[in-house]
Amino acid sequence: MNFKVIYGTETGNAEMVADDIVEALSDDCSIESSDMSKLSVSDITADTFYFVICSTYGDGELPHSAQPFFQSLEQYKPDLAGVRFAIFGLGDSFYATYNKGSEIMAQAFADLGAVQVGERGLHDASTGALPGDAALPWAKQVLAQL
Repeated sequence: MNFKVIYGTETGNAEMVADDIVEALSDDCSIESSDMSKLSVSDITADTFYFVICSTYGDGELPHSAQPFFQSLEQYKPDLAGVRFAIFGLGDSFYATYNKGSEIMAQAFADLGAVQVGERGLHDASTGALPGDAALPWAKQVLAQL
C-alpha cells in the first residue's frame, strides 16, 4: 500500500506537520507529502492511503492552498469509493470555528465515498503545544489500525 500525506495550509504549520509525519513514519512505510494546491482530484486513488492535514483559516474556512482542491472535489465529484483516509486538523479553540477546516475536508471525502480511518486528530493552538506533538502519536495510531 502507498501512503501520502496531503496538506492544506495558510501559514505553513500544516506543511510542517506533514513533514514531521513523513519523517516519523518513513522507517515503517513508503510515504511522501504533497500540498493540496498541487493535487488534482484524479490523483486520489484507492491504492493509496491518505493522511489529510488541514488547518482552519479566517471564519472557519479552508486555507487558501486547500481551496482549489476542495472546489475540484465539489465540481467534479469523483467516485472515492475504496479510498481510505485519516484526517488531522489544526486550529485554535479560542474561536467558535475551531478545526472547521478539517471537518469540511473530511466531510467532502466521505460524501464522495471515501472511508475515514480512526478519529479526527486535532491540534489546539491555545494549549501552546506544538502541532507535531499531537500529530505524531495520532499518525502512528492510525497506521497501527491499517
